Amino acid sequence: MLRAVFAPHEHDPADAINDARAANRAGIRAVKVSLVLLLAITAAQAIVIAFTGSVALIADTLHSLADALTAIPLWIAFVLARRRPTRTHTYGLGRAEDLGGIVIVLAIAASAALAIWQAIDRIAHPQPVQNLALVIAAGGIGFVGNELIATYRIRVGRRIGSASLVADGVHARTDGFTSLAVVAGGIGVAAGFPLADPIVGLLIGTMLVVMLIGTARSVIRRLLDGVDADLVSRAEIALSHVAGIEHVGHVRLRWVGHRLHGEACITAEAASLAEAEQVRANVVAEAREHLPHLDEFTVEVHPPTHGGPAPHSLTAAL
Repeated sequence: MLRAVFAPHEHDPADAINDARAANRAGIRAVKVSLVLLLAITAAQAIVIAFTGSVALIADTLHSLADALTAIPLWIAFVLARRRPTRTHTYGLGRAEDLGGIVIVLAIAASAALAIWQAIDRIAHPQPVQNLALVIAAGGIGFVGNELIATYRIRVGRRIGSASLVADGVHARTDGFTSLAVVAGGIGVAAGFPLADPIVGLLIGTMLVVMLIGTARSVIRRLLDGVDADLVSRAEIALSHVAGIEHVGHVRLRWVGHRLHGEACITAEAASLAEAEQVRANVVAEAREHLPHLDEFTVEVHPPTHGGPAPHSLTAAL
């Protein structure tokens, strides 16, 4: 259950957006909406801090601010991905999105370190927390707002195949739970346990570290051209069902931003190049049907090694 909450799947929703332009527009829209909402939440919490001095709320607000600011490099990455390929960037700038993911990871790390430092300092030098009702209310508002933003980011990220946007959604979701922890800290202080506030701040920092590990793993895997193994298996099974194919050789997939690129080597019984081209077209169609977010798919067709028609091969791409 916790894995589903903090490490949701990054691909294959039923309502996947396969058109590259539509996917890019949806990503930019999600970034814009979440940026505005997060800045509003951060501003509201900062006002409450001025009246309360809650260290747990300080940690939560810092995390909210970091979460909001990570939307900016992600926005830039989506804009860059629109640019056409050039002679120096022949695949375009889709990988800029992965760099945006690295910025998100660094922002989470910085907010975690700052939250832990603030909590330790407040434990060593206790200070009273005032206006507990405001602290609890601010924490509740932060939880609801961040959960709405997280759900929106993760849903759009899955629809367009963006690991960075999903990671940003997980970031917002964790921020929502830290806001809920602020509520718990306020209740603890109200119950006569003043150290509850900095202790909750320390727990928030620790939770950020745990979330950081999972997010970094996801983003780095994309940077290293990693994909989920079930995507490759799904492609192999789908291609093996295409009429005329005797054997599916290697299948390779990689993400370029939130678009999927791939290649396959197949063995097919074909009497002519025209028949081989038809097999290739069928393979591409099957791959597109079973692999959401697919842009380019290169297919290399080889004849069987046993006797039969004269040897020929065909390499073509979607």
